Amino acid sequence: MAEKEKKYYGTGRRKAAVARVYVTGGKGKITVNGKDVNEYMPYATLVQNLKQPLALTGTEDKYDVEVFTNGGGFTGQAEAIRLGLARALLLAGEDRHTLKVNGMLTRNARSKERKKYGLKGARRAPQFSKR
Repeated sequence: MAEKEKKYYGTGRRKAAVARVYVTGGKGKITVNGKDVNEYMPYATLVQNLKQPLALTGTEDKYDVEVFTNGGGFTGQAEAIRLGLARALLLAGEDRHTLKVNGMLTRNARSKERKKYGLKGARRAPQFSKR
């Protein structure tokens, strides 16, 4: 009986996006919601951004990555994947110091501010009229 491949899991969040990232030993294939990462993400810069943890640890060809993501837009999803991937690589035994120094383990907490009543947006007030 073949030995079951070990899976490492990491969750990433950014704005309204959530990414569940699974890392297994492999040849460097990345799939997002069942599609190849280059097919799913519209811009090459986003793909490069989400691959940063792999590039920093020098493990682009060592692990296969499977991602399930929803919510938000492409940029938020890419950054959520990046955080989830970094967390999964930590569990896989990669160097924490390298990831920490380069800011891969820090969640970016900025999100959209809610709209308040009486205003046109979060802070924009209606135009003042003296008469």
